[in-house]
Amino acid sequence: MDGLVGLLKVRVVRGINLAYRDARGSDPYVVLRLGKKKLKTSVKKRSVNPIWHEELTLSVTNPNEPIKLVREVFDKDTFSRDDPMGDAEIDVGPLLEVLHMDPEDLRNGAIIQSVRPSTKNCLADESHVCWRNGRFVQDMILRLKNVESGEIQLQLQWVNIPGAK
Repeated sequence: MDGLVGLLKVRVVRGINLAYRDARGSDPYVVLRLGKKKLKTSVKKRSVNPIWHEELTLSVTNPNEPIKLVREVFDKDTFSRDDPMGDAEIDVGPLLEVLHMDPEDLRNGAIIQSVRPSTKNCLADESHVCWRNGRFVQDMILRLKNVESGEIQLQLQWVNIPGAK
């Protein structure tokens, strides 16, 4: 892959109190977009509190371009267009900012940086960038926009590519 600088692993953990789009709940799935790249989770049948624990991996080729992830949640329909169930934007800047640090002096579980919810992000609660099991990770819960209710819990992890700049 020409120009590859790293991989961004996104673990979609679960949905919380997602909107009802069908009589018996919803059949939600999550779409992750980064630029022109698009990945999807599996569909969880009849659930407004689905558990995914699915990992989606995106390749990042331009380190100078601000990385914004767009998450969308949809209700899968068989005979009509899938219903939108909200969206959220993720700024991975806080995770990328700590990558230059030397982790040698960090203890497992150390919180490196905290990001508070604000009008400029979709965080439902404070998010922490941590050093865990030899990797920088960021756990977060995103409040979905453009919908009556719903949150998505996920974890971001950066993977360096040997020899990449």
